[in-house]
Amino acid sequence: MIKAIVSWAIALWTCYVFLASLPYKFTKHPDTQHIFGTIGRWISDVINPGLGRAFVDYGSYAVGSFELIVSVMLLLPALIWVFRKLTGGYTHGIRARWHALGGLMAAGVMTGAVFFHLATPLGIKVLHNGQSDGGSLFYAAVSILILGLVMFFINFNALRRRADL
Repeated sequence: MIKAIVSWAIALWTCYVFLASLPYKFTKHPDTQHIFGTIGRWISDVINPGLGRAFVDYGSYAVGSFELIVSVMLLLPALIWVFRKLTGGYTHGIRARWHALGGLMAAGVMTGAVFFHLATPLGIKVLHNGQSDGGSLFYAAVSILILGLVMFFINFNALRRRADL
């Protein structure tokens, strides 16, 4: 029961952060353009100009789409549970499997975010138009990276049981 409560708390925090950022990513908000533009210029200089340009043009859509998929995965157990309760189906282990996979995916995407904050001119405290975010984006990414791994490990055993779904 404790694992489920912890897992749901992590899932809700992760979904809150991911879903709240989608309007910025999908509308190419000026803050999003600054972030993905800074990273894209760095990729152009360090790795490949074409890849950097693609990151500037499409990175926010790709990252936002992935975060949307992860959010659906983390919330899906609640919908499945309700549906199966209404139809009299088997419900044991549903949450744990989806949360294990979703936690690993959330940690993966946030590993990229943390890397870009630390390795590029973006920095820990994002500065745009003379305003600093105080590190809030970086700290949210670190929290989801760590908590996503926690969610994966507390739910890992469910991945080894085939009869749960």
